[in-house]
Amino acid sequence: MIDAAEVGKIVFRSMQLDDVEQVYAIDVLSFSLPWSGRSFRFEVAENPTSRPWVAESWEMGGKHQVVGMLVLWVVVDEAHVGTIAIHSDYRRQRIGQRLLAHALLDAFSLGVRRVFLEVRRSNLAAQSMYLKFGFEVDGFRPHYYVDNNEDAMMMALRNLSPESIQHLLE
Repeated sequence: MIDAAEVGKIVFRSMQLDDVEQVYAIDVLSFSLPWSGRSFRFEVAENPTSRPWVAESWEMGGKHQVVGMLVLWVVVDEAHVGTIAIHSDYRRQRIGQRLLAHALLDAFSLGVRRVFLEVRRSNLAAQSMYLKFGFEVDGFRPHYYVDNNEDAMMMALRNLSPESIQHLLE
């Protein structure tokens, strides 16, 4: 049973196969080009480079719900953010920021020093969050998103360090 002081607490942990249904639902709510449930199962169970994470909210009576997800691929000293999304009922609470911070601190412990990602040119909220981490615009991929031919903004964090991330956990 969860303690009353824990109600509403967000826990950040590795994604498990049992989470895939909720993760997929968040993806469908968040993106016009969602990943398949099979893709998330692959990331959890079969992809050795994948570091999938979830943000989980704990409620009264021990009920818990996945409210955010992130997939990070780690290859030697580089990482790539494959996807990140927060359930629409939980946005604007810095959950995405804290989820990304946890994932990047974990990646740093694995030797990662550079991180890359693509973001829609129109997604100003996500871009703002990435800038807080020190990501910089690295270029554009024209017509990257096939649903509307929107450009992707490529962003890079070239010097990942715990000191630059720690304050973003709050």
